[in-house]
Amino acid sequence: MNILITICARGGSKGIPGKNIKIINGKPLISYTIELAKKIQNKYNASISLSTDDTEIKKVAEDFGIKTDYERPFFLATDTAGKIDTIKDVLLYEENLANKKFDFILDLDVTSPLRTIEDIENALNMLIDRYEAKNIFSVNPAARNPYFNMVEENIMGFYSLVKTNSDGSVMTRQSAPKVFEMNASFYWYRRSFFESGEKSAITNKSLIYEMNHVCFDLDHPIDFLFMEYLFKENKLDFKL
Repeated sequence: MNILITICARGGSKGIPGKNIKIINGKPLISYTIELAKKIQNKYNASISLSTDDTEIKKVAEDFGIKTDYERPFFLATDTAGKIDTIKDVLLYEENLANKKFDFILDLDVTSPLRTIEDIENALNMLIDRYEAKNIFSVNPAARNPYFNMVEENIMGFYSLVKTNSDGSVMTRQSAPKVFEMNASFYWYRRSFFESGEKSAITNKSLIYEMNHVCFDLDHPIDFLFMEYLFKENKLDFKL
């Protein structure tokens, strides 16, 4: 089983400047992802590939043992560039370099490092067991439910529930259909996914891996402060 681990880390973050290499609990953020990638590499003889357009990110990654000659093309380094196209580009580069095809691609998001190798392995086994599934991604139970307490503007300019069931009978959060939020931590793909023309990780044949511990990605400065607090005060409900 040939596995490629991709770490995509674009420079120029606006929400948290320099977040991919920003120091959190004494280490650059990207180092947590590299450390997990190396554990997976050792266990599965996997390959690791870094996709970045930023020389400083590349240098920090090299300090933690990940060196690459790949340079992300400019058109894949913009705010509007799709993640699937970004992964596919570095995948084709690595396959050409190694002169082989990979069976599975694991994308680890730098900004959502709260995951374990057990999460990664369990999700891979779920994907392998469902041969018709294209991919699997990590989620947590959603804090808000579109059937109960999420609203959107309707065509009349008023606000109503985002979703309703057939009889509109959802009166409590507990009775609402279970929904999940993607935590952007990891994504497993079959190699065939990248030949299917999909532009999103959410497809008609996607699986989810529900984490049984806290996990969230860093979108805003307050997220970074909260995650650093969890690290420093040993408040995580699992062991990295």
